[in-house]
Amino acid sequence: MDIDWKRLQNGSDIRGVAIESGEEKMNLTPEIASMIASSFMKWLSKKRNTDLNKLKVAVGMDSRITGPVLKTGIISGIINSGGKAFDCGLASTPAMFMSTVIEEFSCDGAVMITASHLPFNRNGFKFFTSEGGLEKGDIRQILDGASLEKPLYDESVSAETIDLMDRYSEIFINKIRKDISSSVDSEKPLSGMKIAVDAGNGAGGFFADKVLLPLGADISGSRFLEPDGRFPNHEPNPENNEAMESIRDAVLESGSDLGIIFDTDVDRAAVVDGSGTIINRNTLIALASAIVLEEHPGSTIVTDSVTSDGLTEFIEKNLGGKHHRFKRGYKNVINESIRLNSEGVESHLAIETSGHGALKENFFLDDGAYLIAKIIIMAARLKIESGKSIMSLVDKLVQPVEEEEFRVKLLDPDFALQGERIIESLKEFVSCNPGWSIAPNSYEGVRVSCSGENQRGWFLLRLSLHDPVLPLNIESEVAGGVKEIAKSIAEFLKSIDKIDYSRILEYIQE
Repeated sequence: MDIDWKRLQNGSDIRGVAIESGEEKMNLTPEIASMIASSFMKWLSKKRNTDLNKLKVAVGMDSRITGPVLKTGIISGIINSGGKAFDCGLASTPAMFMSTVIEEFSCDGAVMITASHLPFNRNGFKFFTSEGGLEKGDIRQILDGASLEKPLYDESVSAETIDLMDRYSEIFINKIRKDISSSVDSEKPLSGMKIAVDAGNGAGGFFADKVLLPLGADISGSRFLEPDGRFPNHEPNPENNEAMESIRDAVLESGSDLGIIFDTDVDRAAVVDGSGTIINRNTLIALASAIVLEEHPGSTIVTDSVTSDGLTEFIEKNLGGKHHRFKRGYKNVINESIRLNSEGVESHLAIETSGHGALKENFFLDDGAYLIAKIIIMAARLKIESGKSIMSLVDKLVQPVEEEEFRVKLLDPDFALQGERIIESLKEFVSCNPGWSIAPNSYEGVRVSCSGENQRGWFLLRLSLHDPVLPLNIESEVAGGVKEIAKSIAEFLKSIDKIDYSRILEYIQE
């Protein structure tokens, strides 16, 4: 088949175009799905040191309209390779991992069909074993193997169905009942709480119906719980402004105590408190840190590289923890936390500003629903014990006065090398700029502290994980500071060939 298999890799996931749209040509079909599944089965057989005909693999999907046909392709590849497939239907990504560790299922592997928050015409696959999600190198091997397979797609194939989401939901019900004070109704500990859920028509609607409702919560303010892979209401993405305004409106219109929003496959989440205050990015990390550090004093919190200086001060000075910034990419952050623990450094939380949050107590699985369960437990306890909102836990977090993100486009064919050279040149430029200094322990790109009167803040220039782009994040503690920092960076960039930094120039001139 005339397929560029390497283009299907997106870090530790597979993503492609499942419906042609404009200039985007389809490169993810049921036939290709079957070939990828066949290769995964051979990879899994070697990994588990088990015959193909003894392997059990669970398959689930989010609400995307191409999910059913791609699921049939995946199941075809599994069954025609000699393995046994279980059809989990509509599921979340974290639930698919749990199919490998919940004793009654004990699957050898799992495949989730999702492309997270990407447009409706995209889709993709995430793979799991009981050790967690696969790494980049594993995906590379599977795609290399898939290129040698024959299509095994069979429209008539079927698999045994299992009620994974019901069993997965029971985990949250039991945890919330156990962890909320025994002074309330033990069966319905959320009675008296009104919680709005916005699933964005993705796979997260289950949390309202299968978790919150049985626990006694009033979920009448919820919206967009129905699966619809066209995503007609808003992008299911906690980093999307329209999505966050949607859940904020739901909370304020319904008078809810708390609002919850998930991304399409529920591995990311954000919240809104009863006053309509949005809690995502740095504020969500601060809230999760406050909860974890109450349980594990002194723990190291691992985040990605673009978190604010105010967050560091909050974690270390207010909470008594340690803040360890690392590379962007949820797998990078999670693996760094795992590494620290293996070296004797206690780390119970790994979390990205995008909303991927993983806890040591939960297999270091980036599970949006699990993080939300922890927040709901704390919210219920605060309401019972003091009548306070969860925002009381982060009221000492210093927020930046301004923040912006820009993308400098790299036009050189060897953009990775070009990006590395620009970053090295920036380091020299910083050394000649009074008031600027390179922050210690930069694990990617270069992070610069700016101490000038009109620039107080920081910026980070790094190479994108996948694209020919240098993302530039700037934060400032003073009004107009971002523009002043951007002016200095534009002065540096003007001498560099084959780049497009027009968005920075437009911002400076606004």
